[in-house]
Amino acid sequence: MRSLLFLTTWLALGAAAAAQSPPIDRDDAGEFNFVRVQFDTHYVSSAGFENWTIDFPDADENFLRGVSRLTNIRVLDNPIVLRLDDEQIFDYPFLYMLEVGQNGGIALSPAELENLREYLLRGGFLLIDDFWGQLEWDNFQAAFNEVFPGREIVELTPDHEIFHIYYDIDGPQMIPALYRTDEVGERGIDHASNHAIFDDAGRIMVLINWNSDMGDGWEHTHHPAYPTRYANSAYRLGINYLMYSMTH
Repeated sequence: MRSLLFLTTWLALGAAAAAQSPPIDRDDAGEFNFVRVQFDTHYVSSAGFENWTIDFPDADENFLRGVSRLTNIRVLDNPIVLRLDDEQIFDYPFLYMLEVGQNGGIALSPAELENLREYLLRGGFLLIDDFWGQLEWDNFQAAFNEVFPGREIVELTPDHEIFHIYYDIDGPQMIPALYRTDEVGERGIDHASNHAIFDDAGRIMVLINWNSDMGDGWEHTHHPAYPTRYANSAYRLGINYLMYSMTH
């Protein structure tokens, strides 16, 4: 309860001080860094837009601030960006991807597929966020069937431990983008759901946050037009996922 009260107070004070975001409390001997995955899509927009850059770096930096203030986890430096075929991903327990369904979905090379599969089977955790509707799901699923052809994608129920490991949360939460509401949703679906790919021991390797946008909740923490309750949900879910990844 103290953590939740502090979270609500911190978000409210942050909205009043939007012009001066607080520095990240870094620790050279820290335990966690936020790693965003850079990836290619099947199609590139005419403006050269790349899906992986959405909300960057504000969302990543704000999430690190939240982790530092709301947990005993010591955070490292600024967020970093790595591709899946980079051996450095094995130095980090937690990876973040978003917008995996637009522009035809993600296009992973054989080296990226192999490296990601090995990373996950060796204990890594991948959080997928901010993609909406059936078409984007189909694009995502087609790509991840190549990573784990024989593993089922399972929908999580609200009683799964990942929703109760730090904050006690009533299952998936629809977190809307800026200037949108959780009463409608996007692309024809009006509710959020979480899905997972498990290893042989029952550990979640891939957590899929579908029809919800935690990244916007983190990015717009201090935006006067973004409701605090959405940002609150984004931090609570994100920290629960992080706690799960670091304890499993």
